[in-house]
Amino acid sequence: MHLGKISYYSIMAAMAATLAAAPLSSFAANEKKAAAQPAAAAKKKLVIQVSDADPKKWALALNNAANVQEDLGKENVDVELVAYGPGLGMLKLESEVGGRVKGALENGVKVVACENTMQKQKLTQADMLPNLGYAKAGVVELMNKQAEGYSYIRP
Repeated sequence: MHLGKISYYSIMAAMAATLAAAPLSSFAANEKKAAAQPAAAAKKKLVIQVSDADPKKWALALNNAANVQEDLGKENVDVELVAYGPGLGMLKLESEVGGRVKGALENGVKVVACENTMQKQKLTQADMLPNLGYAKAGVVELMNKQAEGYSYIRP
């Protein structure tokens, strides 16, 4: 087919060249834009359940929290430990793991006590280690954290 001075094949070649060049230039522009605006890494989130009165379980939970913070960097992860049921006793003032809990709190781990369990055990905040967080129901706190995207573990 001939269209005057410009051939059909010349038009097709010009169109192909234009189409081939467009995605490359768009790709290059997008790459430059991505390089100028690095994606922020999403902060990791972990919630740990402790519902056992066993000091070894508590040690494991506290070790897990410390290891996650060390591996990811404290500033890159939110760690919350939720205690309820028999595990709540380890948050009392005379607790044998109280020193470890204090250290975790100082390192940015949030430690939350279940107020329902406290009420059943006739405990008040004055009976508990300082600087704890409190939740009405420990299990509901775990549910809420998971709904917020927290990873869940129970040592």
